[in-house]
Order: sequence, then structure tokens, then C-alpha cells
Amino acid sequence: MRVLGLSSGTSVDAIDVAAADFDLDGAELRMTPLGHREIPYSGGLRDEIQRAMPPAATSMEAVTRLDTLIGQEFAAAAQALLADIGGTADLVVSHGQTLFHWIEDGAARGTLQLGQPAWIAQATGLPVLSDVRSNDIAAGGQGAPLVSLFDSLLLAGRGDAAAALNSAALNLGGIANATVIRPGQDPVAFDTGPANALLDAAVRAASRGAEFVDRDGEGARAGTVDDDLLAALLAHRYYAQPAPKSTGREIFHSGYLSDATAGRPITTADLLATLTELTARTVADALAAFGVGEVFISGGGARNPFLLERLRIHLAPAQLRDAADLGIDADAKEAYLFALLGFFTWHGLPGTLASATGSRKPPVAGRITPGAGPMRLPEPVAVPPSRITVSSPASVRRP
Repeated sequence: MRVLGLSSGTSVDAIDVAAADFDLDGAELRMTPLGHREIPYSGGLRDEIQRAMPPAATSMEAVTRLDTLIGQEFAAAAQALLADIGGTADLVVSHGQTLFHWIEDGAARGTLQLGQPAWIAQATGLPVLSDVRSNDIAAGGQGAPLVSLFDSLLLAGRGDAAAALNSAALNLGGIANATVIRPGQDPVAFDTGPANALLDAAVRAASRGAEFVDRDGEGARAGTVDDDLLAALLAHRYYAQPAPKSTGREIFHSGYLSDATAGRPITTADLLATLTELTARTVADALAAFGVGEVFISGGGARNPFLLERLRIHLAPAQLRDAADLGIDADAKEAYLFALLGFFTWHGLPGTLASATGSRKPPVAGRITPGAGPMRLPEPVAVPPSRITVSSPASVRRP
């Protein structure tokens, strides 16, 4: 089965689209990556999305506009990759763009991803799976982190029960999330807190909204950690909450950062150094209880050498490794995750793990918008695969 996966993360950097072939052989699911593109949002759409996200207020007009415009951009991204791989696929999976993830008293109450799937179905003629988090939330789960399903299959068989060492996968997007694989026990997963979200907010404020990045973390490297500010940030109640748990820019946004730094004179370099240390500390603190021996890293933060240096120091003696060591391009992992979710839903398999999201009974993920032709789902698979093998990953393409 050939599936396209589309996603756009908390940082709203670009649309990631990837395609893969899946073949189920007993307990083993074989995945062949076919290609990946990272496609920037056009014109001012990224800015329009940013203006509608917390802590900003928005309108139903803006939500309707964004639902259409994001859907059209995702449709164009799917068409571009379809052209690369020969124009054929069985299913498109679109995560869309998260605008709000509603957490109240530690429980997920709802979630909103925009990007109307009808535009993708009309443009490609293919069925589209979307809204992949809501079923898990309705079943009592967090609806996140969804990548724990992929991680559990990739890391199956890793870890050392005799040495009491576990394996972990760490994704550093706007928010950091981790999956811990424990030999002989169920996986556990959770959002650890902000990864790039607050760093991005600090850079945007310093550049007065211009397109600017702290390339390779050099701005943070030039600064000095403000210990008082770091202690205040680490005191946030989210970090003490038990797993499973999830969070987002609804909490860790520019307004939160402004409030935290109010009345504290601090240079941009020192602020970036402090926020980098916050990410490294909160990740390491969250994983400390699980005795991990290796941590496989992916996401945009994996391209920040200074952040990786701080993580290595705080995670030691655990080894920090690239997701490529598991056969997955670190930049494309989330897009391939959604392709995997499509395979699971198409075959009637649950798209989450109860131990990872906290759902009462893991449900089949998402809802399907039909494509141009008749849609026939196969007979459900009785037993989910317990591991995944990945061929050599296809190259990343960036226009």
C-alpha cells in the first residue's frame, strides 16, 4: 500500500510531505520510503497562521480562511510529491496545522487542526485521512504524542532489561516529545515541554517579526544563562505533572515568555542561552526517571548544534543518536508517521497506544474524505504489527 503523509508542526516552518510503501508480513511491517519534500508556505500565509495562534485572539472569518488556504497549500504539496513518485498512491494522510490543543486540568478536552481535506481529495483524486487526534481524545487520551506508535515499532527489541537500560526517541519541534521503550513493559510517551517554541518567540521579538533564525544556535552560544530566570521557568507546574501529558503553544507562547521576562533586563543572547538550557534541562529531567541508555533524536531542533551539545551534557551517560540510525530521515519522521497512521487506519488498526496517550481503549484514528473513485477498505487486520523495518531512506528535497 502506498501512502502520502503531510504535516506542519508547531513552529509553522513548512509543510512536510513524504511517501512510503507498506507491506505487512505477519508481525513485521516493511516500510520503503519513496521521497520527502519540505515546502514553505506561500506568501504571507505563515504570518497569517502565526497571527491566529495563541496568545492572539482570532475570528471565525480567519479560521474559515485558514482552513481553506492551508487545505489548498497541502493539496499542492501532495501533488508535487505525487509527481515525483510517478503520480500514484492509495491514500493521503493530512495532519493539517494545529491551531489549538485544549488541555484543562491535565486532561485533553479537544484539538483543532486546520487544512480542509476536501481540497486535497479534489486535487489528487485520492481518499484523505484527517483529524487524526480527536478519536483518541474522545477515548480519554491526550491525542498526543502520536509519534509514539511509530517509535514503539522502530525501537522494538532495543533496550537492555538485564542492565536496566531503556531506549528513547526524542522529537524536538516547537514542543519536545519523548517515547521511552522499556523491555518487558508498555511504552510510555509525553511532551516534555518547549523545544523550539520559546526560542522562536525570542528570535521573532528580537528581529521585530522579520524572518530571522538563530542559525546553528550561535546566538545562544554567545550568551550566558540567567540562573534566576531559568529557575523561574523551570518552576512551571507542567514539568511536575505525571505522564501521559501533552502541551503546546497554548501555554508556551510569546505572551508567556514576555510575562516571564518582565522586569528582568536581559540581552537577546543571554535569553537564547537560557531558553536553550531550559529545553535541555527539561528533556533530561523528564527522561532521568527511566534510565535510558540511548536517545534517538529528530525534528528541527536536531539541526541546532548548541542545543545538541547541551543535551549531551545533561543526558550523559546516555548516548544521543540520530534517527537516521534507525533508517529514518530525522527531518521527515513526522510526515512518515502520518503515512504509517494511514496504513493502520486503512486496515482497521488502532492509531495510538493506551500507555502513551492515556486513552481507555486505543481507537482507529481519523476520518476519511473520499476521493474521485469508489472507496473499498480491506478486511481489518486482526493483530497489529510488533515491529517495523525500513529500507534506506529516500533523499530529502527542498525547492
